[in-house]
Amino acid sequence: MADNISRKNFLRSTAIALAAAPITSSVFGQALSSTKGIDNNVSVSIFSKHLSWLNYNDLAERAAKLGFDGIDLTVRPKGHVLPDRVKTDLPKAVEAITKAGLKVYNLATDIKDANHPYTADILATAAQLGIKSYRMGWYGYDTKLDTQANLAGFKKRMANLAAINERYKIHGDYENHTGLFGGPLWDLWETLKDLDPQWIGCQFDIRHATVDGAEAWPVNLDLLKKHIGSITIKDFAWQKPRDKWIIADVPLGQGMVDFKKYFALLKKHDLKRPISLHCEYLPGEISADKLPVPQQRIFDAIQADLVTLKGWVKEAAL
Repeated sequence: MADNISRKNFLRSTAIALAAAPITSSVFGQALSSTKGIDNNVSVSIFSKHLSWLNYNDLAERAAKLGFDGIDLTVRPKGHVLPDRVKTDLPKAVEAITKAGLKVYNLATDIKDANHPYTADILATAAQLGIKSYRMGWYGYDTKLDTQANLAGFKKRMANLAAINERYKIHGDYENHTGLFGGPLWDLWETLKDLDPQWIGCQFDIRHATVDGAEAWPVNLDLLKKHIGSITIKDFAWQKPRDKWIIADVPLGQGMVDFKKYFALLKKHDLKRPISLHCEYLPGEISADKLPVPQQRIFDAIQADLVTLKGWVKEAAL
């Protein structure tokens, strides 16, 4: 417990320091010019978790001003849209986002099962609004069962989800995440390989893929390529603030992910998928009165990451 608290405090202080770091006017000017008018074949959305204190109109206007193509919208507890209000609130959110000239390419949900509370409401409402993809909730391994038994259970749940996804004509993605099912990636492949990639697949997260397999992720990317429906971009670094190594989230290009290699492989595999930018070193889903730094610092940090990301996309001619 003490280690967990120490880690949280360290990450929080890191987030504040990074968000508060000054951005010069020349860099900010570069950001404004570099994030607009780029003719790429892929969209870049902001994960709305990082702008959680903004209402729908302000969220949409800010994302457009920063230079994003769309919004990866949270539809989950503490999210921009609460599951029990999805029928009324998701149309309002989409209307505001569309009005700002953006699109909702993906929803971030907590859906784990076809019969999960609000699964049908979320998928039906999303489908009616023309949203084609959503991210699922995560699964954890049951330590009372062996690995094969766990995989069989996950596959059954995913097969059921694939069936309801087909009913509503929407695609479900499972994000590989360190410490959970899908972290090693091979287990996600074993579960997905016999399911129809038109309806269920993977949201490939290169940050977590690098943590779990620094040199193995290209092989796993090749295995999963037909099932990848969307892409998450974020960076990390191993750090040792005291007597224990931890995984610390950092701005793009300041960590250990080999993004040039990654984007070259995305190009090679012709994986032109919607991209969601995650800035996990910043505060998470919190209210405006709990922001640890002025919101403009957060906007500047997000835009700096977006400039870096779009530079890589352009360089790779993705």
